[in-house]
Amino acid sequence: MNSMTHEAGWKDAFTEGLKSGIPIGLGYFPVSFTFGFLAVSGGLPVWVACLISLTNLTSAGQFAGTNLILAGAGYLEVALATFVINLRYMLMSFSLSQRLEKATGTLGRMALAFGITDETFVVSSLKKGSLRASYMIGLMMMPILGWNLGTLFGGSISTLLPQALQNAMGIALYAMFIALIIPAARQSFAVLCVILAAVAMVCLLKYIPAFGFISSGFRVIAATIAASALGAVLFPKEEESDNGS
Repeated sequence: MNSMTHEAGWKDAFTEGLKSGIPIGLGYFPVSFTFGFLAVSGGLPVWVACLISLTNLTSAGQFAGTNLILAGAGYLEVALATFVINLRYMLMSFSLSQRLEKATGTLGRMALAFGITDETFVVSSLKKGSLRASYMIGLMMMPILGWNLGTLFGGSISTLLPQALQNAMGIALYAMFIALIIPAARQSFAVLCVILAAVAMVCLLKYIPAFGFISSGFRVIAATIAASALGAVLFPKEEESDNGS
């Protein structure tokens, strides 16, 4: 009887997670479609673009890393840039691991960490109580499916379009990043300052002749670290008092 109850609870949690992940998966499709399109248009085979999405599941990191690959950057540049950009996922995984049910083993926690994204983190963080592994599995399935299907479709379609249209689609990447940062910058002065600091740092490293020896990949790494550090110093998070005031 207990095993039947446990199985029913596993299915219920999985179904709940699956339903919660559907909107995320649908939202991921057009973004990964753009990634697949740009990656293949830039010269990567369709299967390579799909492999990148299958093993990364991160929009900013994939776009940045792929751009560096297409620009001929070295392995160290690509690895460091994607590591710095995706570092936040490690912190998210640490946070959620504290709420996972105790029965979840180390290997299970490592597997679940792969599916942590900004959106799945927010949804799972808002869920009350402990997090069941089955719920997390269900939550991550649709985002993973939507992300990889979008990459496959985008990469496949890019091979069918005229070269002129492929070149014109290159602005999609910049439009996507603008769409991501503008709303956040309008809502938070701290975010705006960090963005401006990162842009200023990249411009300084790019246009000042003394820094001409720094490659594009390391410019991204340096700007990300410097702007993040500046934001942490100028806008530290205020600790909550014990009385909640």
